[in-house]
Amino acid sequence: MWNLRPSLLLLGLFPALAVSFDPTAYTRSSATCKAAKRDTNHEVDISLSYIDINPTAETTLILVHGWPSIWSTWARQISEFEKDYHLIVPDLRGFGRSTHPEDVRSSGALFDHVGDLTCILEHANVKEAVCVGHDWGSAVCYEAGRSRPDIFKGIIGGVVPYIPAGPDFLATRMMPSISAKLAYQIYFDEDTDNAVKELDADIRRSLRSTLRAKSSPPPDAFLKSTESFIGAWSDHDEIPPIPWFSPEEEDYMVQEFSVQGYRNSLQFYTTENRKQSWERVRDQGNATLPQPVLALYPTHDPVADWEKAALMLKSAVFLPDLETVTMPGSHWVHLENANDFNRAMRHWLESRFQVKHDEL
Repeated sequence: MWNLRPSLLLLGLFPALAVSFDPTAYTRSSATCKAAKRDTNHEVDISLSYIDINPTAETTLILVHGWPSIWSTWARQISEFEKDYHLIVPDLRGFGRSTHPEDVRSSGALFDHVGDLTCILEHANVKEAVCVGHDWGSAVCYEAGRSRPDIFKGIIGGVVPYIPAGPDFLATRMMPSISAKLAYQIYFDEDTDNAVKELDADIRRSLRSTLRAKSSPPPDAFLKSTESFIGAWSDHDEIPPIPWFSPEEEDYMVQEFSVQGYRNSLQFYTTENRKQSWERVRDQGNATLPQPVLALYPTHDPVADWEKAALMLKSAVFLPDLETVTMPGSHWVHLENANDFNRAMRHWLESRFQVKHDEL
């Protein structure tokens, strides 16, 4: 049990947690992988950091984080599944201890990340895995399942649905027409230098502004600006702590983000990377994922109603073996409502891959 200050518990800033999690207790591995550096048309080596847990287990899960996250934001899933599954938990390129080609605009497309995952799995001597994603990590996992079904035999997508490539590229400028709370993506794409300066000015404040729960939400104006990311918090001298983390976990995340800052993590939002991702699917002409897919949607994400978005996108048409589960929670539902998230994962994994819970 966490040793939390009573005042924080009374305020509801830290919900009671069933188990403690110490990210420093896990040993890092590092894979050297080839990466395209497209601004100079060179191939370079990048170092991809990952945690390798229980390698003798029969079934491997590779847990793929989104933005702004690192490997340790899978803490509740690691604690739940580490005795029953082989877990590979990477920092994506440009996050934490994983390096980047240093070309944020055009060297971080979804297929680049899929190549990184396959390189990590090869380094860990894993031939096939279930890809578990959250946020942008879900997009990476869906692309992994689409383009490499020989390796990724199942997909779990948390929050963000499968987005099939349409006939026309959707420019970032169009994002607010889908949801007002996607306006920040224009800022990240078109004013990247200032966005990085703002985010890097106070790493902790930037993380706290984003990792919020339904019980401790951001201001309504958050994410709606094309000129600032944290501006909606300007009347808050201090943003409350990240709701699901102990002080030590939050300190660890701040430390890890401070290693290289936010610049390369904004790769997901640039027009160049987004368009390359769309072009790859268009050119290959296959948008269907043949393997089993579990989609997990929260009911109170302030960004969008993702279950409704999946219906509008006709995601299920391209996922013939899809199971969908909704649960209470906001964008960070795998942390905020880890019990329901993990229960749905376990039930699906056991039914699909016959892996049983270790009762010992």
